[in-house]
Amino acid sequence: MADTAREHDLVLYGATGFVGRLVAEYLAEHAPADTRVALAGRSKDRLEGVRAALPVAAREWTLVDADSEDPGSLAALAGSTSALVTTVGPYARYGLPVVEACAAAGTHYADLTGEVLFAREAIDRCDAPARETGARIVHSCGYDSIPSDLATLLLHERAAADGAGDLRDVSLVATMRGGISGGTIDSMRSQVDAMRHNRALRRVAGDPFALSPDRAAEPAPPQPPDAARPGRTPGGMWTAPFVMASHNTRIVRRSNALLDWAYGRSLRYGEVMGCGKGPAGAVTAAAVTAGLGGLLAGMTIPPTRMLLDRLLPAPGAGPSEATRRKGWFRMVVDATTESGRRYRATAAGPGDPGYAATAVMLGESGLALALDGDRLPARTGSLTPATALGSVLVERLRAAGHTYEVTPA
Repeated sequence: MADTAREHDLVLYGATGFVGRLVAEYLAEHAPADTRVALAGRSKDRLEGVRAALPVAAREWTLVDADSEDPGSLAALAGSTSALVTTVGPYARYGLPVVEACAAAGTHYADLTGEVLFAREAIDRCDAPARETGARIVHSCGYDSIPSDLATLLLHERAAADGAGDLRDVSLVATMRGGISGGTIDSMRSQVDAMRHNRALRRVAGDPFALSPDRAAEPAPPQPPDAARPGRTPGGMWTAPFVMASHNTRIVRRSNALLDWAYGRSLRYGEVMGCGKGPAGAVTAAAVTAGLGGLLAGMTIPPTRMLLDRLLPAPGAGPSEATRRKGWFRMVVDATTESGRRYRATAAGPGDPGYAATAVMLGESGLALALDGDRLPARTGSLTPATALGSVLVERLRAAGHTYEVTPA
């Protein structure tokens, strides 16, 4: 149920960016007719252009001027709405004032961050204030990291219902059709720059439990490496490192800790990218591994960095509508429990994962925060998609055409 004491149910901050426009389109087409939505950003003229291009249902949406460098505007924005979703990144550069404003105002918040360092700082600064005001602060509500987080939650729930014991070894294999977004590249640049001359930040980014609410209490069983070498699944698929593993795995482990390690204190969770079978799969796995390593190394060397900046997608850029429509994602998550039972979860959906599918995920996360408060888990503070939204978001995403299912393996 929405909070009628506030002017808006849901604010989309960053509506004039590439992904912001996609989220606005999704909300215009799928939000209930009586949902009070506002579009926010730095330019009223650009916001008017976005609104004018939306379906008729959005023509009466409010437009709000707000700037991450103007604390007063953010405080007013956060105080005007029940929930706020933001696509304004890199979050390490622009995001913290928005989180702080929402935590202070008791406003539910969701973003698309894949930046461990930003999430860690936001947790440290905003968890306690958000608990006091009753705000749910939910990071990583897109392809980073909803499929990973919800699939693992469903595996835990199925194993618990069957009396199969805690989860022990959980491995996600991601396959997809789509391109890496300019925003993701910019986030990678931001983290590389932050760590370049700061050993402490490098240690945080490399810690598999970097987002734990209580690092000292982690049982810390050895975790699969994020930058794994090419390998093969039991089914014969060749695999390579998954570019999002270094963030998704931390989100899943945070969920486990926030649930008092309900998944299991011996949980080992890892993610890789599926590259196909046979000789072609082996070649692809080797190429992906070398390419990802070269990309990260190249970002640390100034001459190479300048070349990469010219060649890689720029923030705010993205593929055509036809290309986005042809994309898809599929994540297969295999789990073994302490009793030896095996389960498989599948999270899948249509649309380019970094754009079309992510717009669905963030849009439904925002609607859940704004409209479903009485059905959500009774938690506040700095949360994760699984711990803040749980089965309510699973239901919403299934209704939106995404697959979330668990079967015995």
